[in-house]
Amino acid sequence: MGSVKVVNLVIDDYGNYLGMEKGCIILKDRKGKVQRFPLFEQEIGEVVLCSGNIVSTGVLATLGFWQVDVLITTRNGRTIALLKSLEDDAHVKTRISQYEALKNGKGMEVAKKIVLARVLGQNEVLKKYGLRQLDVMGVKEALERLECDSLRSLRKRLLLIESHSSRKYFREIFQLFPSDLRPEKRSSYLAYDGINNLFNLVYELLFWKCYRALSKAHLETHLGFIHSLVFGRPSLVCDFMEIYRYLVEDFLLGYAKTLKPKDFKAETVMVGEKKGKRIYLKKSKTKELTKKLFQFFKVKVNVSRVRHGYKQEIESLINEEAFLLAKYLRNEKKRWIPRIVEF
Repeated sequence: MGSVKVVNLVIDDYGNYLGMEKGCIILKDRKGKVQRFPLFEQEIGEVVLCSGNIVSTGVLATLGFWQVDVLITTRNGRTIALLKSLEDDAHVKTRISQYEALKNGKGMEVAKKIVLARVLGQNEVLKKYGLRQLDVMGVKEALERLECDSLRSLRKRLLLIESHSSRKYFREIFQLFPSDLRPEKRSSYLAYDGINNLFNLVYELLFWKCYRALSKAHLETHLGFIHSLVFGRPSLVCDFMEIYRYLVEDFLLGYAKTLKPKDFKAETVMVGEKKGKRIYLKKSKTKELTKKLFQFFKVKVNVSRVRHGYKQEIESLINEEAFLLAKYLRNEKKRWIPRIVEF
């Protein structure tokens, strides 16, 4: 018997219909062309639904039953919702251990490991492009010297170390962007230039990959160790995605090589009582970027799987690491060291 083929459905056009028919998930485009995905021959790994399409409640029930993740996005590629199984919230032991980590010292260790992983990842990108590298040994020594009586006091000092390294890192990699698009500095929230908004877009897709991985590992997504607890912010997701930012940053560096100013558009927005213009990638290019990034998460890297195999997809690496973190918090592993992809 052959292996089941896993496919991801990215429905980012307009006027498609996703439904069920005779044991198959069907996708019908606006011209009437139909694709069929037999449930026991082609396993659906993930469904991405862009606004402007139609989906039946029957297929949503089926996807929920088989615990297939469904992301709902805007036309601009921004993810706004995730359909997940009720089973994801059934494992209380893991979340109790996560809360205990705030007081027993494990939370501090996790926070330090994440910051170090972020710097190591940044250095992999810098090495790949022959740029000036970060002082990794200096960062390690600074982290080892940190002794704080609470996670709250540790956070402030960790963020100083991380931000110092990131400023140097972005100053180097921004040199690789076309001169007529190159930003002066990294801007996250409410960025006006096109490149920074591209970073924000790829980070958002990474965010949901990490959110899904942590949910499947039965962790509390809003209880983080580096990012403080703020109402409405999934702090652990913000923490966890720090480990993998370098991967999507490297992807964006490759994608942006051929970009030109004509690929972007300006939109007038209100900032307080003032009007301003923000630069965004055009819809056709956003669609292309999103599609390529989803494909990128399926790229195999030289990091061994926990059980077998010397390579695995980036997406499975993220999922595995979330489970390893959960096992560490439950005292089922003596230590947790995030695995970094070496270019």
